[in-house]
Amino acid sequence: MAVLVVGGAGYIGSHAAHTLRRKGYDVIIYDNLSTGHKELAEGFEVVVGDIADSAKLAKVLSRCDSVMHFAAHAYVGESVENPRKYFQNNVTAALTLLNAVVESRVRKFIFSSTCAVYGNPAKVPITEDNPRQPVNPYGATKLAFENALEAYSRAYGLRFVSFRYFNAAGADESGQIGENHSPETHLIPIIFHAILGKRAALEIYGDDYPTADGTCIRDYIHVNDLAEAHVLGLEYLAKGESRAMNLGTGQGYSVHEVVSAAERVTGHKVPTHIGLRRAGDPPGLVANASLAQKLLNWKAKRSLEEIIASAWKWAQRS
Repeated sequence: MAVLVVGGAGYIGSHAAHTLRRKGYDVIIYDNLSTGHKELAEGFEVVVGDIADSAKLAKVLSRCDSVMHFAAHAYVGESVENPRKYFQNNVTAALTLLNAVVESRVRKFIFSSTCAVYGNPAKVPITEDNPRQPVNPYGATKLAFENALEAYSRAYGLRFVSFRYFNAAGADESGQIGENHSPETHLIPIIFHAILGKRAALEIYGDDYPTADGTCIRDYIHVNDLAEAHVLGLEYLAKGESRAMNLGTGQGYSVHEVVSAAERVTGHKVPTHIGLRRAGDPPGLVANASLAQKLLNWKAKRSLEEIIASAWKWAQRS
């Protein structure tokens, strides 16, 4: 029986699929390819379908014993401008997927959630008992699905893990797959765009935050560290447990610190421009991931420099 990786032609989903295969799992990728890329799923069985297509889901779920769900819209700004799109896909369509899972024999479900469910955190580093009070529609839709998973677990015996990611970054060390968003909103790829002349400069959104250098602090975690946690999550589910867990490094870096690290790794100067703050950007978001370490025996292994080096290798290839 296989693991169904929903959204497996996307950034994090494709890295999870490759990691699963390296660990000996059979993998089927299910993706509508609206934002995913065929080349990221090369070598896998790919079922092209939407998570709102219950008939197609039922057919493929009959060959699987677990599901990893990555198929969500994930741009905070877009979610504010077009919440209808986000609630339709991340909640309504996602519930069709969840219902199809419950109607099948699959009882192991791993959900790609986000630290955005916490909103402006009450304390940093952020633990799982921090109040879940999202400040944008993206975070609200992820929280809605977390709530559904909790209810379905109680009612139908579905076992789940909701992994709340912090800032996923980097690329597979092979250089074969990596980050490819359109538009690109993540810091490290945008730094490379500035280095490679694809944009005039990196715009830094505000340098007047209450941090050491005035720029926002985030917890950057290598995408393969995330992927490895998902494999361990399957083993955890086999024990009959369900739970939400943070995935991060516990170490925050400011925008200026990431820029400096990128300059060291690449040997190139990064042109920058200081712009205005973006609405809703908290000064600092850093994970306390001790629960994942305790329950999964998992810990992020790759450093910021390793994250940047792997992403740079991918950026030069692509």
